[in-house]
Amino acid sequence: MAGIFSAYAVFMNILKVLNVFMKHARVHLLLLTGIIVLQGCSGSSDGDSVADDTVLVNAGAKQSVSEQTDVTLSGQASGKTDDLTYSWSVVPSLSIIHDDTSVAIATFTAPVTTEIVTYTFTLTATDGEGNTGSDIVLYQVNPINVLPTAHIDIVTTDDFSTSLYPAGYNIVLDGSKSGDPDSADESHPIAAYSWQQTAGESVIDNISTLGDTLTFNTPILSSANTITFVLTVTDEEGATDTESISLNIQSIQQTLPTANAGVDHEVFSGETILLNGIAGTTVDSSNPLIINWVSDSLNTVHIDNASSLQTFAVAPLVNSNLTLTFTMEVEDAVANQVEDSMTVNVLPLPIQPINDTGVILQGSSSTIGTDHQGEYPGQDGQRGQDIINSNDVSTKAGRGQQGFDFTALDEIGDEVDDISLGWRCVRDNITGLIWEVKTTVSETDLHSSNHSYSWYQLEGDGTFSGEESVGETSCSSTNCNTTEFVEDVNEAGLCNFKDWRLPTHDELLSIVHYGKGDGLMVDGEYFPNATDSLGTEVWYWTTESSADGMSDNVAHASWAIDFASGNDNFLPKSTAARIRLVRAGR
Repeated sequence: MAGIFSAYAVFMNILKVLNVFMKHARVHLLLLTGIIVLQGCSGSSDGDSVADDTVLVNAGAKQSVSEQTDVTLSGQASGKTDDLTYSWSVVPSLSIIHDDTSVAIATFTAPVTTEIVTYTFTLTATDGEGNTGSDIVLYQVNPINVLPTAHIDIVTTDDFSTSLYPAGYNIVLDGSKSGDPDSADESHPIAAYSWQQTAGESVIDNISTLGDTLTFNTPILSSANTITFVLTVTDEEGATDTESISLNIQSIQQTLPTANAGVDHEVFSGETILLNGIAGTTVDSSNPLIINWVSDSLNTVHIDNASSLQTFAVAPLVNSNLTLTFTMEVEDAVANQVEDSMTVNVLPLPIQPINDTGVILQGSSSTIGTDHQGEYPGQDGQRGQDIINSNDVSTKAGRGQQGFDFTALDEIGDEVDDISLGWRCVRDNITGLIWEVKTTVSETDLHSSNHSYSWYQLEGDGTFSGEESVGETSCSSTNCNTTEFVEDVNEAGLCNFKDWRLPTHDELLSIVHYGKGDGLMVDGEYFPNATDSLGTEVWYWTTESSADGMSDNVAHASWAIDFASGNDNFLPKSTAARIRLVRAGR
């Protein structure tokens, strides 16, 4: 049919050309080996059956091409002038490359298709006088299907030797990287997936086999086994491809348990060494597992419960860095044994410039207590001076709860060994700060814990800030404010010192005991008479103004610490709060 159509189209165009030239010029017909050649000579005609503005166009013969091939369009035209301009268009739409419109040659790329599609191209020619003409040509684009490619990846969470896997192990076969080079949808090139098991103990009963992945557990058998799978992929045009894969599966006896002793880490002498092991087996009949932790240390390192997966040891006291190795040994019910090790670097006790928090409790998702919580590592109760003291490794210059280290001082600043004899100040042996001790609520002296003061202090610009006197305060001085109280205490020479001052925010926070379960959050033995209103807010002033609440470049609030909760906050300087003075340090 294509040949007949082409011959017919040529014949009709020849008739058109003959008709024009017979009217306008002398025509010579030359027959050369079956080809008709038209030769026109200049001249004029008095005929008028063909319009003067006619441009004769031949778009070429109908073509049949394959998808994804580059095709050249070529046509011819004859007008009143030789300078012709050409234009190609097509239905349905396609991208046509036609850079030089002075010739009738253009190109296009046959699109990807899954069925035969016919495109109608139109060639339009315009001569130098603006006369136009056009012709159409049909191009049939045929689908040429490139076969898809099946591909299987093995997805596991562990590394195994090539194609050798334990019994009872979860495996995912992933065929999602299968492809089709001539797919119209690059994001979904495969129309269908199908999995089959062709060898070995069946593992895909009641498992979907029509997705791009296949998930199963390897068989648990008394002897080794090989299982084979075939993936068949089908593209949008119905073509298929297959790939097979074989996995060698160990027997029950060959399948070892797994052991992971945890991550290497670093601790100070006396801190908790976390032994957070992980062990398991893919074979139920190989349970229960027997766990045993051992240490290579020549030092005596006590492991709290060596038969527990998650346990701890106490880092020994050392004078230089010491690296310890802890090994977790695992044995299953059929006598298979594995082990894994981790190292811990033990550092000497650090110089302690600040106090710890007082917290030795550890929490889990449901409880808080003194028990070790291996599943929740990195807690405050597992690190720092408090747990070091709890493990009886630290040495104190004085005494105090948890990691705190205090020494009582008498009226002249001498140490008091027996605090039952009374004392007036407390030295913090960690920070070196010396603190005022309050007297009882019933006392009316300068240091009564019942007194309260407004914040009134000389600021950096040389002016006083705050309230000199407010009605809510009460004390034994004329004006119950921070500056007057500091002056009165220094004049009296508490504990034989005359450089008492308000503490900074961090200094006052350093004696807060966050490990207290109830009552005031401070070591009550060395800081008695702290308040007369336990259970309510008990604010103590610091020396630092707060940027919050600034107006007209004046700070109207100052930072304070609540010893009932351990929280800090800024209070209006007119607030009636308590004072605990400090000296030395900065």
